[in-house]
Amino acid sequence: MGKITVDQSHQVVATLVTNTTWEEIDFEGAGLQNLVIRNPKEAGRQFTAFLKNGGRVIVGEPRIIPIDRTPFDPVKWLGQGWTIEEQDKRSLALEQVDLANVRFEHMLKKDESCIKGDEKLKRLKKAGYIRLDAKVFQTFWENQALIPESWKEKTNGNTTFILFDGTILRSSSGARCVLFLCWRDGGRWGWNYRWLGLYWYVDYPSAVLASI
Repeated sequence: MGKITVDQSHQVVATLVTNTTWEEIDFEGAGLQNLVIRNPKEAGRQFTAFLKNGGRVIVGEPRIIPIDRTPFDPVKWLGQGWTIEEQDKRSLALEQVDLANVRFEHMLKKDESCIKGDEKLKRLKKAGYIRLDAKVFQTFWENQALIPESWKEKTNGNTTFILFDGTILRSSSGARCVLFLCWRDGGRWGWNYRWLGLYWYVDYPSAVLASI
């Protein structure tokens, strides 16, 4: 992926400033003071999504999400000593994800209320699902406007933790985990990791695609 230079970024911004019809914008009515100036990080995320979409406005929820395939860096996200143990190669081959095809699978059997993460991973592999990987997770985290509204919904009244089992991470102590996204009660997205040795419930579904 070609990285933009400082000069190129300044040229893009200058072009947008010059060609924006400012007199048509109701600054107060649109609430830009709160939406942009007082919330710069979210405004930056939205502007990034706009640029990634080729400078076109995203109307409604996006469906096809391009995935940046530069390697995922576990040290940057989790700290020294963290490594990637294994990844779903089929997920790594995806340069885009069609959100209409993403499924949430908890892999619990009819008589089960929970299973350990290692067992869940075995069942996902046996079922043949494409387990979305850490770079898909990263794409959503860095472009939160792309996350479907439906992903905020709770499961049986509890926060839903959306797991990305396509990348298995290992700590310096040898413990294994996967990353997750969740919509927190405070009205914002959060992320963390969960150990495979723990028990996982119905509100810990994995984001997958059917085998292709």
